[in-house]
Amino acid sequence: MKITVLGNGGFGTAMAVAAQRLGHTVSVWGHDAAYTAEIDAGRTNPRYLPADIEIPSGIRFGADPHEALDGAEFALVAIPTQHVRGAMEGPLVDALGAGIPLVSLAKGLEQSTGLRPSEVLAELAPDRPVLVLSGPSHAEEVARGLPALLVVAGADGGARRLVQDALSDHGLRVYRNDDALGVELCGALKNVMAVAAGIAEGLGLGDNTKAAIVSRGLVEMVRFVEAEGGRADTVFGLAGVGDLAVTAFSPHGRNRAFGVRIGQGETLEQILESTRKVAEGVWTSRVVRGRAEQIGIEMPLCEAVCRVLFEGLRPDQAVRGLMERDAKREME
Repeated sequence: MKITVLGNGGFGTAMAVAAQRLGHTVSVWGHDAAYTAEIDAGRTNPRYLPADIEIPSGIRFGADPHEALDGAEFALVAIPTQHVRGAMEGPLVDALGAGIPLVSLAKGLEQSTGLRPSEVLAELAPDRPVLVLSGPSHAEEVARGLPALLVVAGADGGARRLVQDALSDHGLRVYRNDDALGVELCGALKNVMAVAAGIAEGLGLGDNTKAAIVSRGLVEMVRFVEAEGGRADTVFGLAGVGDLAVTAFSPHGRNRAFGVRIGQGETLEQILESTRKVAEGVWTSRVVRGRAEQIGIEMPLCEAVCRVLFEGLRPDQAVRGLMERDAKREME
């Protein structure tokens, strides 16, 4: 098949390598023409992947959306959540073939609207199937061909099967799910909880505290997903508990690493100035807090993350506040 990846960050590049390894013809579009040309010439992605990960010569990188999308049977949209709208408007949307499925890889919520990435894509490119691909899948490991399990979700059963069949082989195993809302919300929420886990790690609070945050984070994720119309069983699958585990505990986890730096005393502004890599949980936390207030549910971990990141609450004070909350039944 011909598959196009929109976005040349770490995960987009990793999925391009994985798709090429499966025998597909792959093109990658990047918004930064100079850097995209650098990747194409050097066969590495030094900003977003380790230097020892080589990109096969058969993968074409370019900044012309028409060339990248010409003949594509589906497109993997690997653009960070807050940039999906700006990147897709105009030339990219114009270059999309009629009816081509769009598969969102983003894991966040748009700050300005609260929309999920798939909703943004559906708004900008109507009359095309929109799916979500998620699960525990660090870019570094996917690019190296280490085994990874993912889940593809969406309303179009034929498109789900198309993506599942195209991306499943020895290195990748893709499951189908019809709860696209739940899968996508899990991808967003787990990043917020991973920031919280990283903050505890940065404070030196130990594994017990981190495990407690992950466990209570799952309770909040179920609460939010169900309130929005998704299913609890989705939270306990690959997109939820699977992705939360790898993001909160792995050294590759950007959101965990971001939280560690916050716990060690750095400010949000200092970290943002020092890295190009996106920690989606930072921005998603504000959207989730606002939405939780609207629908009347408690999200104490998310609330604490927001207050630390955006309101100057000290991380140690946030932990103390969580520990001093009223006693209740475990699943409340």
